[in-house]
Amino acid sequence: MALFPANGQTVIQSRCYHGTFKHQGMIREYYLYTPAGLKEGAPLVLCLHGYGGSGANGKVELMDAADKHCFAICYPDGSPDPRGKKSWNVGYPFQKGMKTDDVDFIAKLAKSLKKEHGFREAFLTGMSNGGEMCYLTAQKKPEAFKAIASIAGLTLTAMMPLKYKKPVPFMEVHGTEDHTSEWTGDPDNEGGWGAYMAVPAALSHIIAANGCVNVTVTNLPQKEGRNQVILHHFQGGAADVLVYKVVGGNHSWSDKDMDTCDAILEFFKTYL
Repeated sequence: MALFPANGQTVIQSRCYHGTFKHQGMIREYYLYTPAGLKEGAPLVLCLHGYGGSGANGKVELMDAADKHCFAICYPDGSPDPRGKKSWNVGYPFQKGMKTDDVDFIAKLAKSLKKEHGFREAFLTGMSNGGEMCYLTAQKKPEAFKAIASIAGLTLTAMMPLKYKKPVPFMEVHGTEDHTSEWTGDPDNEGGWGAYMAVPAALSHIIAANGCVNVTVTNLPQKEGRNQVILHHFQGGAADVLVYKVVGGNHSWSDKDMDTCDAILEFFKTYL
């Protein structure tokens, strides 16, 4: 591992350690942020970038929240798809033939980092394509992470035969005017990402698997000039589901409408 200097490179490169991890014969890269004075046994969060992104251009604000809540943050890189874009293999039509098992990769990377650095628990978050990975991981390897938070993620209809094997604490932040990952779904694949379910329908499967029997609905204090955020908190089962519905929100982290990074780590802290 080598520490990058802050000489004009991205903020993540300047504040994080750059590491590599071999998986399926490929050398995968990641950036690891550990707040100053972080104690042994601290929790770790893997943060997955969107389609065409990279670990080096991950969500910087998550590091500031990590300082406050005492988490380590890892930003892994996806691998090139047939278009040459770094991505996570979730089954988009244009990823056909891509053999990378990214669920296995992030699970093994988290396990390796926990062993190497003494992190106690691992959590998962991701935005857009990284959000799809959150749903896919919850289905295929729910035991790998204590809780999962998707941002603007969706569930491809091709994922649904996998089902949810066990309860998993889950959180979703999603704008109702997101026209990349439509709140109302895209059953006819008009957007080219593959057919996918409406967000409430997709979450209903997790809510049912978790056995949630109660829901509380709360309007978050609205920031001046910003969108209203409505929190639906499903509970009373084996694990909670939090849905932050950003009314009028677009395809983003929605952190102008709410304190998204803080909300993610607060959610994760309830499962420490």
